Amino acid sequence: MLRNGLEPWHLLIVAVVLIVLFGSKKLPDTARALGKSLRILKSEAKAMKETDAQ
Repeated sequence: MLRNGLEPWHLLIVAVVLIVLFGSKKLPDTARALGKSLRILKSEAKAMKETDAQ
């Protein structure tokens, strides 16, 4: 029954749950904040790798 990876209906369920929890008006702000956090994390990890290489 369980195959590798997610199927399209799994993603649909996740999307519906997110819309119910956060509401459609807050989702863009939440996604923007998550993207910004990931960019900061990525830049910090890169800076740590550069200092370790020196």
